[in-house]
Amino acid sequence: MIEVLVVDDDIRVAQVNAAYVEKVPGFHVAGEAHSAAEALRQVELLPRLDLILLDHYLPDETGLEVVQEMRRRGHQTDVIMVTAARDVTTVQAAMRQGALQYLVKPFNFGGLRGKLEAYAELRRTLDSGGEAEQADVDRIFGALSAPSEPGLPKGHSPTTAELVRQSLMNAEGPLSAQEIAERTGVSRQTAQRYLKLLERTGRARLTLKYGDAGRPEHRYVWATRG
Repeated sequence: MIEVLVVDDDIRVAQVNAAYVEKVPGFHVAGEAHSAAEALRQVELLPRLDLILLDHYLPDETGLEVVQEMRRRGHQTDVIMVTAARDVTTVQAAMRQGALQYLVKPFNFGGLRGKLEAYAELRRTLDSGGEAEQADVDRIFGALSAPSEPGLPKGHSPTTAELVRQSLMNAEGPLSAQEIAERTGVSRQTAQRYLKLLERTGRARLTLKYGDAGRPEHRYVWATRG
């Protein structure tokens, strides 16, 4: 069994996430924590811990500061960030500090299950030991970057795709590429590229907003909206 610590400042959210974890075969919740201090205490006390589902916004410190302190103390426990923090700076910092995955709130059971199953595949590959051929290396890194959206084209980042998708899903109405860029921290050109991908795959609908003069503005709405 893969032993998991669930860390979230909201007790109810932590309970939901823990219930999700328990539904995935091969995973067991070793504990819950609702602050950075409590998370670090659990890391020290739990007899075995393989993975931490870590929120970024905690009442005393950030999730990234928790990771930094863990590493300083010599703990190499794997981390998946599970957080509403969607600015690119935080995402990049999480990657540089060793977070294996980054799941943006809100998400459903399927979203978390996909991340956990990818992590379990990574563990199986690493536990096989021995020397790695190129195919083995590709499989390891493939598990680390398993996209939440199936069929993501080459050259597209799963993290950026998730940022754009969540922004569109949570919007109250149609958004332009510029508005998506401002919400996610990516460039307008990048936002436009991912919006077009969502449109092509049927997840978003293109609408046109006509002004007094010039070309109409392209705006996008999540496809499930009326």
